[in-house]
Amino acid sequence: MNILLLSPKIQEFIDKNINSDTSKLLFKGSPFNGIPIQELIHQIISKKKSKKKLPTWYATKNILYPPKLNIEQTSSEITSYYKSKLLSGNSLIDITGGFGVDCFYFSRSFKKIIHCEINHDLSIIANHNFKQLNSLNIQTINDDGLLYLKKNNEIFDCIYVDPSRRDNTKRKVFLLKDCKPNIPINLDFLFSKSNTILIKNSPILDITASIKELKFVKEIYIIAVKNEVKELLFLLENNFNGDTFINTVNIISETKKQEFNFKLDVNIEPKYGMPLNYLYEPNSAIFKSGAFNKIANTYNITKLHKHSHLYTSKNEITNFPGRIFRIINFFEYNKKNIKKYLKIEKANITTRNFPKSVEVLRKETKLKDGGATYLFFTKNINNKLTVIECEK
Repeated sequence: MNILLLSPKIQEFIDKNINSDTSKLLFKGSPFNGIPIQELIHQIISKKKSKKKLPTWYATKNILYPPKLNIEQTSSEITSYYKSKLLSGNSLIDITGGFGVDCFYFSRSFKKIIHCEINHDLSIIANHNFKQLNSLNIQTINDDGLLYLKKNNEIFDCIYVDPSRRDNTKRKVFLLKDCKPNIPINLDFLFSKSNTILIKNSPILDITASIKELKFVKEIYIIAVKNEVKELLFLLENNFNGDTFINTVNIISETKKQEFNFKLDVNIEPKYGMPLNYLYEPNSAIFKSGAFNKIANTYNITKLHKHSHLYTSKNEITNFPGRIFRIINFFEYNKKNIKKYLKIEKANITTRNFPKSVEVLRKETKLKDGGATYLFFTKNINNKLTVIECEK
């Protein structure tokens, strides 16, 4: 960490150039002795990336930023806040601390936090920032988290881990055993240090495969923000032998969330039928969970097709966790019907279980994007290609 970055003039320079063209800044070179222009640009780029993702860091004076990759890989404040409400206690250790956003929020729910980070510079940056953020119950350790646990006798209320999902060649991996650290192989050791383990995973990881790699999975959380899945969480409890619950949440704003929770058990086939008065599209967290039959049975709505994952009802279900539309019309998909029924110039197009892409359909229909009309191109119960015209 270059302490000179904290000088008022340099901080002022970073703020002044937050929206500048960094390639032009690079060409001009550094206006400060002892600070290479590359370091200044790293701070500018990473701080700019933090504006929406980490507004508390962005708004706090004298925050130091790591390279942009670390900012891209860290949890957002909105997901970290959600996680911090799931658990509480005396002590938590984060064995893959990173930039420290999760630790910052866990420090509000636990009396003592240990932040382990193997990268020396990142550990120093996190330690400095915790002080700037007035998080005084976080202890930073520059060490491999697993090695730190092996060298100490302390027992924790919770172990939190966010494994790296890239191999030695920086390629993405899709199984927990291929992540670093390898949680499945170290699970028994981790349970000797805590009865509760919370594992953060990428949305790309397969839930069923991950359950098979682990044991004592008590709950799974699928966290989406504004209908984009951001994180999977696996909550493990030592010797747990009950039913596993899946909790889906779509965080729309600080005060608005769509939640749907269910027990991981046998799916019961839903009712199938033709479109009625209302159309329902589940949010992305439910799509990731695969609860396509459970959502239909829970809300007593009819599924249009086994593989379309769209639903309908005669009366409106106002608390449905997803998008709700009023059906204006529906008809079999063909050129004649498109010309006959679509008397509009633009529409929002979605395809579900349909052989053509949105791009191809726009060329066929000559419809621009946007407007108040929503078109769903899908299959109905009779396997017929169908267009459903809706409004929100």
